[in-house]
Amino acid sequence: MTFVPTADKLMPDLTPAQEVVLLARTLWREGYRDHLAGHITYNLGDGTLLCNPWLLTWREIRPRDILRISLDGEVVEGDWPVPLGIPLHLELHRARPDIQVAVHNHPDHGTIWADMREIPPAYDQSSSLGGGGDLVLIDEYDGAVNSTEAARKAVDALGDAEVALLAGHGVFVLGSTVRAAHQRAVALEQRCRNAWSVRAAGGRPDSALPAWWLERMARSDGNGFHGFWESSVRAELAAEPGLLD
Repeated sequence: MTFVPTADKLMPDLTPAQEVVLLARTLWREGYRDHLAGHITYNLGDGTLLCNPWLLTWREIRPRDILRISLDGEVVEGDWPVPLGIPLHLELHRARPDIQVAVHNHPDHGTIWADMREIPPAYDQSSSLGGGGDLVLIDEYDGAVNSTEAARKAVDALGDAEVALLAGHGVFVLGSTVRAAHQRAVALEQRCRNAWSVRAAGGRPDSALPAWWLERMARSDGNGFHGFWESSVRAELAAEPGLLD
């Protein structure tokens, strides 16, 4: 697929399944690449969800591979098995039907801070983009989220937060759109990576961004940075022009 951007159209029109594929592919490049791990769900609003399949990495999936599943985790459409950790998403979408997109993975640096059970400071403005309220730490490991009980405990502990570190596990990022989920996931991994580098370099903890800026950024719904998602989509399509065919 060849797409030439113009000032009024920065990316091609996408179906929900295509959005899920591009979200997975772009986030793989950002460090969300723990082999077969990771789940993305997209709430269609009719009692079903789109999700990526088990057995394929995020860098491999194509629109034809995307599953449609029920809120009980049963395949409604698709040829692949459901990801093992899908109970986390099922519990989330039952509890919070306002969330359209949920992303769970074990990204390179976000997982380190989750393993340390510590919230990384935001040292630069790009690390604070996307909003979603305060980054929260779910500071208890209750087992893998393929367990419904562990998944329910994680969702209960999440409360109304939209960006979280899961202790001993990974990250959970929510959004009202794919654009918001992408922005938040990218900013979270950048925050975690840069904070790790600042600490390794012996930087001062008090050099983090001021509270007034962080409070302002936290109020964002993740949809305001026009052009960021679009540029990532274009980069992915340029790398694999036939991806959406």
